[in-house]
Amino acid sequence: MSATVRQPALERHSGCLLENNIVRGTGGGNATRPLVLPTLWTNASQQYLDSLSSTIASLNDSNIITTIHFYGFWPFSVNIAGYTKFETNTINDITTSLDAVYNTFVAKGIPVVVGEYGLLGYGQGAIELGEMLKFYEYYLQYAKSKNVTSMLWDDGGQFNRRTYQWVYPEVHNIIMQSLTSRSSTADTDLIFLKSGATVSDASLALNLNGNSFVSLKNGTATLRSGRDYTLSGSTLTVKASYLSKFASGALGEKAVLTATFNSGAAWKIHVRYYNTPVQQNASGTTSGFDIPTAFNGDQLATMEAVYAAGGNAGPQNWTSYKEFGWCFKPDYTNNKITLTSNFFNETTDGTVILTFHFWSGQTVKYTIVKSGTSVTGTAQ
Repeated sequence: MSATVRQPALERHSGCLLENNIVRGTGGGNATRPLVLPTLWTNASQQYLDSLSSTIASLNDSNIITTIHFYGFWPFSVNIAGYTKFETNTINDITTSLDAVYNTFVAKGIPVVVGEYGLLGYGQGAIELGEMLKFYEYYLQYAKSKNVTSMLWDDGGQFNRRTYQWVYPEVHNIIMQSLTSRSSTADTDLIFLKSGATVSDASLALNLNGNSFVSLKNGTATLRSGRDYTLSGSTLTVKASYLSKFASGALGEKAVLTATFNSGAAWKIHVRYYNTPVQQNASGTTSGFDIPTAFNGDQLATMEAVYAAGGNAGPQNWTSYKEFGWCFKPDYTNNKITLTSNFFNETTDGTVILTFHFWSGQTVKYTIVKSGTSVTGTAQ
């Protein structure tokens, strides 16, 4: 978003001198009023930071604030190229960007406001909740450590402006805690129990971030250490004997366990009972092709698309993993996965093999044949 959305003329540095002189020349409080100057396209790349830094130096004005936008490592931010998890590349993008902002401006006494931060794919369900929370927690604490102020960008997908309710209260908790200290997270917020399989212990690596583990709860019931779970260092293990009670009945989410700590937001762990997703044959058109899918309690992480004859299919063919929401999107209520017109607009006629990756670790293959605007699909 920050690379494509243009701001008013004040953003162009040739206009900054003019705008600055106009404001300062009107007298009164405007002579010292803080003015916010963005980088070109609010981009945080070093060349744009340097350009704005040069402009500010020429203004010789001590009441200037700078601003950028930040939406993270793009493949993770939109869920493309297999970047479904918050990992090293995304962390490095945060630290590199904020270090550059700090060194270029903050260290020289020039304040910085990130006028928009967030993840581009959150509103389409592209980013799994736990991975989203880890991104926000890490970004906010690092920005704070660099004395950078941040403003969350939202179009209503995270905060309902009519009901004043957060869509994800966990996001709000992470944000509020970041004002004073860090929250603890874990390597995942999901535990999957497969139908018909023997239930095993489930271990989660905790990122304590300076906090201490206090308890594990299911609703108001506190689980018993040693009997229901164990904690070894920063590894939390929920025992099979406790999880077995959820491995029966209807498929889907069976419980939400809450790990609490001596400080910071709690970490919720979603226990899901599932079976391998099942798809059916279908026919349709390139305007939007629906694949009937029984998710069976599982959740979609990403999709690959390759031509049977070789090569990657669909947009951004430098990767076989397609962009979540732009090329495909699950509909859990109506039991289908839709391949969008965006996907077919850049897919040639022929046979395409799709591989659907689910958060449980299951993969399901599906074959489509495109001929003009007609599409047929075959489950494998």
